[in-house]
Amino acid sequence: GMKLLIAADMEGITGVVNFDQTDPHHPEYQRFRRLMTQDVNAAVRGAAVGGADTILVTDGHWNSTNILIEELDPRAILNSGSPAHFSMVEGVDSGVDAAFFIGYHARMGTENAILDHTWSSSRVKNLWINGKLAGESGLNGALCGAFGVPVVLVSGDQAVCAEAGEWMPGIETVQVKRALGRHAAECLSVKTSHGLIEHGARKAVQSFLAGQAARPLVVET
Repeated sequence: GMKLLIAADMEGITGVVNFDQTDPHHPEYQRFRRLMTQDVNAAVRGAAVGGADTILVTDGHWNSTNILIEELDPRAILNSGSPAHFSMVEGVDSGVDAAFFIGYHARMGTENAILDHTWSSSRVKNLWINGKLAGESGLNGALCGAFGVPVVLVSGDQAVCAEAGEWMPGIETVQVKRALGRHAAECLSVKTSHGLIEHGARKAVQSFLAGQAARPLVVET
């Protein structure tokens, strides 16, 4: 059967527009960790319908303890806590066939991108892979590719959808908001967003099983 890794971050989650909403020390965070769990559940629902029979979810934000396991779709298994060997894509080495990036964001310095940063907005300005500027989608995509795992879906704003598409041509994209700046966006309603994530997830898994999905991102060393 097909084993899927759903790697989730928080900045690209439905409705998120500022850092308070993604910071465990801020009162707003409790609302948005629930929304993060719900975006992941929408991806699980679509993937299961599409034909994925083992679904591993890796919590990749902050210290990786955001997703509410009591509200997680029971078809999923959760990788929680840090540090873990492969961090945001923990479990990629466990015989995974394909991966999703849910709630991702664009690299540091991207114009009109919600909460653009690369790993740490206070410590990292730029990251290059073989001379090409990369963000977390390129970096984690390349790590997945090192294990022969293609990333077949990304969700987030228009900027991360474009960025992931440059690294992984043919990737299925789900745009849940249109960033107007670093801390402002036109956001789809939760219901609308979840419908799109579920549809994209089903399509991505079906394309993968039909041999028509994006190829693994393999970096020449």
